[in-house]
Amino acid sequence: MTRIRPVLFCKSGDKQNLPLALVNHWIEDIRTIPYGFTPEWKTPAEVESGVVADCKGKAVALYQRMQSHGAEHVRLVIGKRTFISRKTHAWLEWNADSGTYVLDPTFNWAACRAEQVGNRAYIPFYAYAGNRKYRAAAAALYAKN
Repeated sequence: MTRIRPVLFCKSGDKQNLPLALVNHWIEDIRTIPYGFTPEWKTPAEVESGVVADCKGKAVALYQRMQSHGAEHVRLVIGKRTFISRKTHAWLEWNADSGTYVLDPTFNWAACRAEQVGNRAYIPFYAYAGNRKYRAAAAALYAKN
């Protein structure tokens, strides 16, 4: 994660309420990048200029876009996509004025309301919000920050 630490710790742009349609456009943009696993974390510049990217890179690229446009309450999450997944997955969670959303540019074409995914999908282990890191046990805490 050392390579992406500057992205996680960057100051966000002027605070603003992002339209869901704009966020969905960014998700769709990143979703079109073909999937390809890499053991190291790619930077957003590498994701956007490369041929392939995995869930880590796609999530970090979306995180950077949202932060640079002033989104608040965005978390990079590492966990399992489904209850039976064998490998970990990375996505974003966003507390917007209109609700909490799961943003997954690897599998989804648009934001999903958190209550729609249920408790057997998108199971968090860790969440990163700026310079703060949370374990899943603190989910109630990081959801409010």
